[in-house]
Amino acid sequence: MNDFTVDKTTKTVTFSREFDAALSLVWDAYTKQEILDQWWAPKPWTSRTKFMNFAVGGRRFYAMVSPEGQEHWSIQEYTAISPKTNFKLLNAFADKDENPELPGSEWDLTFSEQNGKTTVRVSIYNESLVRLEKMIDMGFKEGTAMTLKNLEALLATLSHQK
Repeated sequence: MNDFTVDKTTKTVTFSREFDAALSLVWDAYTKQEILDQWWAPKPWTSRTKFMNFAVGGRRFYAMVSPEGQEHWSIQEYTAISPKTNFKLLNAFADKDENPELPGSEWDLTFSEQNGKTTVRVSIYNESLVRLEKMIDMGFKEGTAMTLKNLEALLATLSHQK
């Protein structure tokens, strides 16, 4: 993970990561439920999606599940999609009945490919400084680094299957 930056004045977290994989495969890893659930949680936690509709106005409702079965739910609502280039979403923690805990955060993910490698740039704007600080205190940087390592390993496997 490169350029991990926390800017408290703008309430924004930004980072990027380069993957040794084709753009179409990396895009699918972020936008297809069956691939997303294989990497979207720091081990030993797992990701379990209850439903996902990757379309503008569509939503993903999922839980991060601990080895003991503890669930932390989140809702993501897709607000903009430019295929294989960019998508934006609103993210909020939630309870198991889909009631969001507001305020949430706005994610902006940009994808670019050069020489067979794909870079994903992520910007996360938090509506409140309290939420940003809570996110960081919960280990967001470390968890994201672990999660992106999961994705890197999965992409290597998927790339060899093609």
